[in-house]
Amino acid sequence: MHIDSVFIQIMIYLLAAVIAVPIAKKVGLGSVLGYLIAGIAIGPALFGFVGNDGADVMHFAEFGVVIMLFLIGLELHPSMLWKMKRQIFGLGGLQIGITTVLISFIASFFWLNIAQAITTGLILALSSTAIVLQTLSEKGKLQTIGGRHSFSVLLMQDISVVPIFAILAVFANQVGSSSGLEIGDEIVAEKGWQKLLLIVGAVSVIIVGGKYAAHYIFKVIADTGLRELFTATALLMVISIAVAMEAVGLSPALGTFLAGVILANSEYRYELENTLEPSKGLLLGLFFISVGVSIDFVLLVDNLMLILGLLLALVLVKFGVLLALGKLFKLNTTQNLLFTFSLAQAGEFGFVLISFATQNAIYDEFTSGILLIVVALSMLITPLLFIINEKLISPRLLKSERKESNSDIIEDTDNPVILAGFGRLGMVLGRYLNANGVKSTILDINPHNIQYLKKFGYKIYYGDITRPEMLEAAGAAKAKVLIIAMGDRQQIDKLIEVASKHYPNLKLIVRAVDVAHDLELRNKNIDAHRQETFDSAVQLGADALEALGVSKNRVYRSSVAFKHWDRRFMDNLQKRYGIDDPHFVMETKKFSEHIENILLMQQKHPYQDMDCAWDNEPLISEAKKEKPDDDMRK
Repeated sequence: MHIDSVFIQIMIYLLAAVIAVPIAKKVGLGSVLGYLIAGIAIGPALFGFVGNDGADVMHFAEFGVVIMLFLIGLELHPSMLWKMKRQIFGLGGLQIGITTVLISFIASFFWLNIAQAITTGLILALSSTAIVLQTLSEKGKLQTIGGRHSFSVLLMQDISVVPIFAILAVFANQVGSSSGLEIGDEIVAEKGWQKLLLIVGAVSVIIVGGKYAAHYIFKVIADTGLRELFTATALLMVISIAVAMEAVGLSPALGTFLAGVILANSEYRYELENTLEPSKGLLLGLFFISVGVSIDFVLLVDNLMLILGLLLALVLVKFGVLLALGKLFKLNTTQNLLFTFSLAQAGEFGFVLISFATQNAIYDEFTSGILLIVVALSMLITPLLFIINEKLISPRLLKSERKESNSDIIEDTDNPVILAGFGRLGMVLGRYLNANGVKSTILDINPHNIQYLKKFGYKIYYGDITRPEMLEAAGAAKAKVLIIAMGDRQQIDKLIEVASKHYPNLKLIVRAVDVAHDLELRNKNIDAHRQETFDSAVQLGADALEALGVSKNRVYRSSVAFKHWDRRFMDNLQKRYGIDDPHFVMETKKFSEHIENILLMQQKHPYQDMDCAWDNEPLISEAKKEKPDDDMRK
């Protein structure tokens, strides 16, 4: 019966995730908020499918955070971490210190004593690694400046869990000695130097084992050819590190992160990533659901105004500190807001630290219950904070920045080419044209991009070129060619429509963002278009063939043939089928087989004997074999 109940619990959790997350993603709330809502729905607050045992599930699901930090460590090299030392220790250290002081000061005005106030400040200074990194990755903003600074602070917070536990242990010892309470033997009996030796020993084992032993272990396992054994070994390693770190009082996530960094240069790095990634996603989902289940709505309703006031104070204090630090570290306004909104919540380690403080008599049951709800609610509203910044604040801020940039007066109105968009594609285009003596009038709509590129000497004007008046101001009446290199598909289509309507004699060279867009552009009145990654992908394939020893002329012929047949295929496909037509996939498969046969036949074609016309190495080799005839010279 017990086994049945476990299976039922797992089924309920997974069913809730399968139902809630797609709906949340569909309406733009994100997967994290979907998991949290699912937890609230199946918990005691609504349907009551699961009871108050959410904490037990959360302890299991916290392993998802541990795996996530390990995978993040795999993507970082020690040299990269050293380059980030200013953000990690400077920005992260200041955030923890200032936030702790402010929250401790505010907490001292409530019913808390000094030890409880400092403990509260330390706990609430931390942010949610799981929610922030998951949301930033999901939105593609982890590699932005604001995202990288957020990661640096989160990493420093994970490092700080170690001294926070030590501080709480001191408070617990003081409480025990003053009130006569018994504290666990693990905390009180151990001397400081013994604890330090254990920590140093555990970290040393991880470093040495990760650098030397792990290579040989994974090599032996990989030689067996059993993928499931490799998976078991990877999970065993992560779990063992987590257990060892927890045993010496360190953060399990910090230990596995360190192991990931050490293994970042390993040849088994990508296999480890592919093996652990699915487990990480599922366990993180369970963790978020557990947070939703664990919210005590009875205590919340009974103390609603107090909890909402504490939640508001927490968000405002962290928001103010983060915003000020972002300015101090010279983040621009948009990235600073992303950084601030990302970290303005409490973190999952708060559950562990609050539980530890309660077990060691630092908190009473009421205080710990209130703080647990505040931590859970702050994590619950984090996806909403992201949405507020993304949908309401950032667009208005960007619009005001654009208005400030509108003071630019376009002077180069006699150039034959207008280049719309100067990002990663437009920059290469502009340089190529300039190298060939063709001047172009460059317009972009991103003020940060303009400000940055002007430092390198580029003459770029701000303007929404999809507006007829801006197109006219750029000199469209005199120009011969309009190159549309913007990355936004809707903006591209809009500019094509405006330019075709007002300047029919202007030749349009257009960037296609993908295959579907390529097919659509074939129905428009434009002169040329290219898929943004097609030519570079073919060229990389050509480089790979050369690296494999294929002669340059064969590589050149195969590249030209592939481009030719792909263009013919797309022309025929556009006339017969749309991108959503079920025959599209079937025709694509036929084409792939067709072009493969053509290229293979071309390799066997007789005119390969003329390779020497392209590649003179055979002639040189032949000449070296033949000795010159002295008589003939005479």
